[in-house]
Amino acid sequence: MDAVKQNSLAWDKKVESESVYTKAISREIIEKSKAGEWEITVTTGKPVPRSWFPQSMAGLNVLCLASGGGQQGPVLAAAGADVTVVDISKKQLEQDEFVAKRDGLNLSTLQCSMTDLSAFNDEQFDLIIHPVANLFVEDISQVWNEASRVLKDKGTLISGFTNPLLFIFDDEEDMKGNLVVKNKIPTSSLDNLTDEEKEEFFKSDQTIEFGHTLEEQIQGQIDAGLVIAGLYEDDFGGRRPLDEYIKCFVATKAVKIKL
Repeated sequence: MDAVKQNSLAWDKKVESESVYTKAISREIIEKSKAGEWEITVTTGKPVPRSWFPQSMAGLNVLCLASGGGQQGPVLAAAGADVTVVDISKKQLEQDEFVAKRDGLNLSTLQCSMTDLSAFNDEQFDLIIHPVANLFVEDISQVWNEASRVLKDKGTLISGFTNPLLFIFDDEEDMKGNLVVKNKIPTSSLDNLTDEEKEEFFKSDQTIEFGHTLEEQIQGQIDAGLVIAGLYEDDFGGRRPLDEYIKCFVATKAVKIKL
């Protein structure tokens, strides 16, 4: 199983089909961001509180981790930050490059996995933005450890991730409005497939997704040397049956504390 390769190609296809998470933001939003009127999301719809950010973004070294698509990175660059966007999808990064060229932003891109940030130095970044993405990685301890390594002392990691309850239900039945419990946590897209079904899966444009425990998500950050300093929840905006019962996304603010 090569999840990085499968998910890289799948996200390229999502760009081609204009998925909502691949649509670059408008020039109007960039102009507002340059004027100080900006916000970003790391979940689905709820903006990250401005209190989670420094008062000024000017000159901050920011890593947008697994954050291609021409959305978070360009906004923060327009707000004055020196932004680097990392993603496994070449076409997702092209969205950021398009906005940066169109609007004259200080933004660079690098195609690599969120689990391997060896291209960056220790304590290189003041702030890391990591929207819902670690569901595409089997071992998220690597994500937290690498993020902590490249983050400066007292630097901030703002992350979005899925509540594992989302993954216990049969996805096909969920889309029909039926909540049918099917999977154990942790889980992956391949767990209940036959060998033939797996073969067909890898021929498809589907992403491989992994359902992680809350312990892996939250304690994992703490184990990597980060202190949780904020948390909120978000949902699908009423688009999925689960929204009636629980919010399926979590965002955390974590600060690196060197002991």
